[in-house]
Amino acid sequence: MKMSGGPASLNIKITLLVIAVLIAGGTLIYTQSLVQKLQEKERQIVELYAKGIEYVANSTGTDADITFLFENILKPIDFPLINSGPNDKINIDSKYDIKDVRNIPYDTSLTKTQLEKFFRDKITEMDKLHRPIYVTYKDSIVLQKIHYGDSASITQLKYYPYLQILIAGLFIIIGYIGFSNIKKNEQSNIWVGMAKETAHQFGTPISSLMGWLEMLKLHYTDPDKVLDISDEIDNDVEKLNKITYRFSKIGATPEIKVHQVYDEIKKIVDYFQRRLPQSGRNINLTLDGDKEVCAEINSELFGWVIENLIKNSLDAIEQKDGKITITVRSARKHAEIEVTDSGKGIDLKRRKDVFRPGYSTKRRGWGLGLSLSKRIIETYHQGKIFVKSSAPGEGTTFKILLRRV
Repeated sequence: MKMSGGPASLNIKITLLVIAVLIAGGTLIYTQSLVQKLQEKERQIVELYAKGIEYVANSTGTDADITFLFENILKPIDFPLINSGPNDKINIDSKYDIKDVRNIPYDTSLTKTQLEKFFRDKITEMDKLHRPIYVTYKDSIVLQKIHYGDSASITQLKYYPYLQILIAGLFIIIGYIGFSNIKKNEQSNIWVGMAKETAHQFGTPISSLMGWLEMLKLHYTDPDKVLDISDEIDNDVEKLNKITYRFSKIGATPEIKVHQVYDEIKKIVDYFQRRLPQSGRNINLTLDGDKEVCAEINSELFGWVIENLIKNSLDAIEQKDGKITITVRSARKHAEIEVTDSGKGIDLKRRKDVFRPGYSTKRRGWGLGLSLSKRIIETYHQGKIFVKSSAPGEGTTFKILLRRV
C-alpha cells in the first residue's frame, strides 16, 4: 500500500500553476486590448476637436454651429488635454485663467514661471504616451498642437490586471503555505498514527503470549495442558508473523483472489474469542449471516480491516459487559458486512473524523487503524466502508460493501 503520491501531487501543482499563468496572461492580453480600443476612441475625440479648430481657422467667418460642436466635444472629455502653440507654449494671463488646459489640476499659488515649467513637464509626459495632434492652416502652417493623456478609467484599467495578478500571487503563496502546513501536519499525524497502530497491532498477541506464559508456569506439570498452551502460543507467534508481513507489504500492490467472506471473518473471530476471556471482561463476540457469499479480496489486508473494527469495538465498550456482532449478508451486487458494538458510540459531528489519519479519542486505537481500513477497502477492494449508525451511549455500526462474485 502506497502511503503517498509524490509524482501525482507534483503534477497537480504544475497543472495548477500553468492554468494560473494562462488565466493571468489571458486577463492581461484582454485588458490591454481593451485599453488600446479606449485610447483609440479618445484619440478620435481629440482629432475631431482638432478638425473643428482647423475648420474655424480655415473659414472666412464664424458659425454658431461650431460653438455648439466645441461645447459638445469638450464637455464630455474626461482625460487631461493641453492646447498649446506650435512651440509647446500655452497662454497664461495675469489672472492665471488658463483656458487651454482641461482636467489637469494645478496650484494657483505658483508663479507664472513655475506654472510654465509645470505645464511643459506635463506636455513632455503626455507626448511620451501619445503623439500630439497638429492643427494646421491650409495644410501647411501649424497653428496649434493638442497634447493629451489617458483618462483615469484607462489608467486604472492598465494597472488592474497587475493588481489582479498580485492578489492572485499572494493568494497562491498563502494557499501554498497553508497547504504545506496541512501536509506536514498530516504527515506528522500519519507517523504518530503508524506508531500507535503498530503498538495496537502487536498489543493483542503480545498480551496473549504473556498470559500463556503465566499459565505455563501454573500448569508446567500437566503435559496435556502444556500442549494446549503451546498450540495457542504457536497461534500468537503466527499472528505476529502476519502483522510483520502486513507492514512489510506497505508500498506493494496486494494480490486479490476470490474468497468466502464468512470464512475469512471467522478466522479473525475465532482468534479473538479464544483470547477475550484473558481481558477480564465479559464480551460476547458473535458472527452470523450468509456463509456462501464470495468476493474478491486480499485475505491478509481484509483480515486487518476486520481486526481493526473488532479492536475499536472493544475499546469503545468501556463497561465490563458488552456485545460485538458481525453480520454477513448477500445483497444484489454487494457482500455486506456489518460490525455492531454496544460501546459508547460516536457523536454525529465526529463520524467522518474517525477515518482521518491521526484522529483519536482515546489513548490507543483510532490513530491510523480506521484510516488504513478505509484505504484498504476503498482503494484496493473498490468497496466502501462507513459508519452506518451511531449514537452516544447506544453503540456503533460500521458497514463494509464489497463487490460480489
